[in-house]
Amino acid sequence: MTTILLARHGQASFGQENYDQLSELGTVQAQMLGQHYAATQRRIDAIFTGRLVRQQDSARHFWERYQSSTHASNGDGTAVAPVINFDQPDSYILPQFDEFNHKDVFVKSAEASGNRSDISAEIAKAESPATRLAELFDQAMQRWHAGDNDQDYLESWPQFNNRAQQALEQVRTKVASMSLGQDSTVLVFTSGGVIAAITAQLLQQGSQTAYQLNKSLVNTGVTSITLKNQSSRLLSLNEYSHLFSDGKPFVTWR
Repeated sequence: MTTILLARHGQASFGQENYDQLSELGTVQAQMLGQHYAATQRRIDAIFTGRLVRQQDSARHFWERYQSSTHASNGDGTAVAPVINFDQPDSYILPQFDEFNHKDVFVKSAEASGNRSDISAEIAKAESPATRLAELFDQAMQRWHAGDNDQDYLESWPQFNNRAQQALEQVRTKVASMSLGQDSTVLVFTSGGVIAAITAQLLQQGSQTAYQLNKSLVNTGVTSITLKNQSSRLLSLNEYSHLFSDGKPFVTWR
């Protein structure tokens, strides 16, 4: 049996010109996951990511902390066997785990409402620009998930959902080719939309359930899935106990 750990990336830069980069807190969150897995002696046999910078950087910060913490806890100089080679992106990047195009989803919603040219001004003049941006993004997501305007998008919800299911099969195939053994654990750094789509499918639920799940997923929260033969089973959802530290606000959704 193989356990697949689907980790959402650390906090990215929501509301910034370049969303696809970790915030300082996002970096810390990934490190905390690495520290936690090392402290609890959670064995990791392979790590994969999508192509996005925030996904790859989350894996990098996780692995660096996991390695150093495991080395320190061993106390005997034993090195941790490498399970990811950042010098060979083709060996760990699985493109199917990329997030949906949030910019396209947002822009198409603004165009449909006829206020694309005014949307920046509307956000800027709001009492809380971040809150207003989140509200508008929620409206955009509702439109995308509804399925009434699929032709508008570069990747519609049904297309994205199919890709997310292919992602799970892609990692299953990859694991089989690596001969990791019967009880292996594989960590994949991906994004909330992918995790939500896969989870909803495993629960035999539809688009709206996937959307509600997506909104609940914490940065670096981990969803566990077991693979045995050709079956897949949800083991746990959105586990983030590694963020319970010092009472600081490490738990974020955006």
